Amino acid sequence: MSQIRALIFDFDGLILETEMPVFEAWRECYKSHGHDLELVKYAACVGSDTTCFDPITDLEKRHSSEVDWEYWNQQRREYIQKKLHNRPSLPGVEKRLIEARDAALLCAVASSSPRSWVEPLLDKLNLSKHFVSTHCLDDVAKPKPDPELFESAASALGVKPQEAVVFEDSLNGLNAALKAGMHCVVIPSPVTKHLEFTGASMRLETLEDLSLEEILERL
Repeated sequence: MSQIRALIFDFDGLILETEMPVFEAWRECYKSHGHDLELVKYAACVGSDTTCFDPITDLEKRHSSEVDWEYWNQQRREYIQKKLHNRPSLPGVEKRLIEARDAALLCAVASSSPRSWVEPLLDKLNLSKHFVSTHCLDDVAKPKPDPELFESAASALGVKPQEAVVFEDSLNGLNAALKAGMHCVVIPSPVTKHLEFTGASMRLETLEDLSLEEILERL
């Protein structure tokens, strides 16, 4: 454990299961316009931005008439808010954070989502106290799979890349961690569990599977 000094956590799909509600909200929008949104296709943008796959552009290409995005964006927001209401953090997250505190390991969040999304939800989950810093889409030129988010998190924590372990649920996140030269433990979400995570240091079903000490020993 002495070689690892810091843990960097993704947010969406890793700390809070937001990925499936967001996908379902998009899928409802597609269905209302007579189309289906394939999970395999959508997964390309998970953990990143719409550069990899843009549902708006995709639906507009498929649909023959204009889409009322003002209405449908509001519908999606309401659907997601309803699904996330009182939803707890994912299994094992808080336990591993408490273990990190007890082991004097520094923790940060690095998310491709905006700060206005991440920080209020961390506060609501009562998890903000566990993190030295949060690094979001607003803070970087490029989201994951670019390594900048993880590099900025490591810099803020004062650690070298090889001294940090990243916890991720997405392929874009894994690739960003590998480019940053960091260990990466993957815990796929329901939206990403079909993907191959080649290069991951470890793959778990949930953060309940192993204690933090066991994870770090296996690394």
